Amino acid sequence: MDFRKEYYTLEYKYNDGGRKEAGYKGDTGDCVTRAISIVADLPYQKVYDDLTNLTRHIRLTSNKKWTYNASPKDDTARTGVKKDVCRKYLLDLGFKWTPTMFIGQGCKVHLRQGELPMGKLIVSVSRHLVAVINGVINDTYDCSRDATRCVYGYWQK
Repeated sequence: MDFRKEYYTLEYKYNDGGRKEAGYKGDTGDCVTRAISIVADLPYQKVYDDLTNLTRHIRLTSNKKWTYNASPKDDTARTGVKKDVCRKYLLDLGFKWTPTMFIGQGCKVHLRQGELPMGKLIVSVSRHLVAVINGVINDTYDCSRDATRCVYGYWQK
């Protein structure tokens, strides 16, 4: 019997961060927008617009490698947000980054009970950001992989 799921998995609560209320339909790769709107208690549309505008601004004014071949259609927050855009936005909102994984150390923290602090967190896992509030995953699906998903770090106010 596998006790991992029964005893260690974080609770899960469906939460689209206000996407449906903002008039959007269907599923998309908007985890950054969703996680920020849930944890920062901001309207989904405001976060979406802010991230889209910040992406556009960085694309037009920066010499970052990803901006060289980026086009205006890449500015939307609908299908993903670049890490440096997300980082700047969260820092501007007053969040602080806490890394949990370092080069050569392997995975030390997972999306499981007792391994993350209580409070409102935006947790970075492989190719995804997820809102975790007091040990409860708030997302459109349970991304914990039965308590085995490695946490790279988290943002917290």
